[in-house]
Amino acid sequence: MASSEHLAPFASRPEKSRGRLFPEPESLTRTAFQRDRDRIIHSAAFRRLQYKTQVFVYHEGDHYRTRLTHSLEVAQIARSICRALGLNEDLAEALALAHDLGHTPFGHAGEDVLDGLMAPHGGFDHNAQALRVITLLEHRYADFPGLNLTWETLEGTVKHNGPVLDDPLPLATAEYIAGHDLELMTHAGPEAQVAALADDIAYDNHDIDDGLRAELFPPGDLAQVPLVAPVLAELGGRYKDLEREQLAHETVRRLIGAMVDDVIGESRERLRAAGAGRVEEIRALSHPVIAFSPSMTAAQKALKAFLYTQMYRHPRVNEMTEKARRVVSDLFGLYTAQPEHLPRSRGAHEPDTHRRVADFIAGMTDRFALEEHRRHFGEQI
Repeated sequence: MASSEHLAPFASRPEKSRGRLFPEPESLTRTAFQRDRDRIIHSAAFRRLQYKTQVFVYHEGDHYRTRLTHSLEVAQIARSICRALGLNEDLAEALALAHDLGHTPFGHAGEDVLDGLMAPHGGFDHNAQALRVITLLEHRYADFPGLNLTWETLEGTVKHNGPVLDDPLPLATAEYIAGHDLELMTHAGPEAQVAALADDIAYDNHDIDDGLRAELFPPGDLAQVPLVAPVLAELGGRYKDLEREQLAHETVRRLIGAMVDDVIGESRERLRAAGAGRVEEIRALSHPVIAFSPSMTAAQKALKAFLYTQMYRHPRVNEMTEKARRVVSDLFGLYTAQPEHLPRSRGAHEPDTHRRVADFIAGMTDRFALEEHRRHFGEQI
């Protein structure tokens, strides 16, 4: 079993975990956080990420990111940052691999529609749904519902973006914490904070890569983005006639490196200033200890603004987004009006038809949702 001796004092240690809701014997060969990671990887919800979209729907091309490839990229970046800071790589990896398990098909478009349709019934939030997936909806074990992950992994899944201060809380979150306190008012441990930043780094950069591959914007347009301009200038001076794919990769690898280095440098300063000797002291702080520097925060904001206008609101993306909205809306209406179309085993524990429908739709892949829509409505979207 891996040793924790190399970890910083404020890192999360598996031997000091708050444990699992349903007690289990410890593994002789794996730490508690390694077991969490393995259970997530072997879950049905994780496999389905292969056919859940990021920006492009799965059939638009084999080379674009899916939720699965995105999660793997987040995990790699998170492990790199944790290694440099002396944090627990296994916990960060588990959180990176779990963070998108609650996403609907068709990315944020699907979530927005489902949230609106579920507004009279507690709403829909993908972070809360991820918690619901790993604590209830996965049916793999005979002794407990869900995956029975450690407290630290559950906490990080819900709080990786910071304290959960919503009023009211997402219904799935409120229901769970009624019986298992995840201390929503505090920041999560440092590994969850790393996973959140790794998510941002991966998301921004693979969208640049995918956007260039899809020719949603020409490379020259990126020169207006302060973070990207010097990278393009360097590449232009060093290489002549780079192919679009090479230019995208060389740009993205440099940007990821710059952003990772910035997080490590800023976080080291914050951790030093905090003087924390235990992970509990990190949680008790009023601010995160894992962060971009102010200059990188501003640069990333400008990059996101560029991607919003040039990619996420591109006519090609908008066209598919509107089709995706119609698919989710039509299926929700069908299943709530005629729940006999739901699989018999789906939501046997859930008496609320609307929640059963939301669970079923949220678990769909893009491909399955499109097939279900064609089967019931006779349309090829």
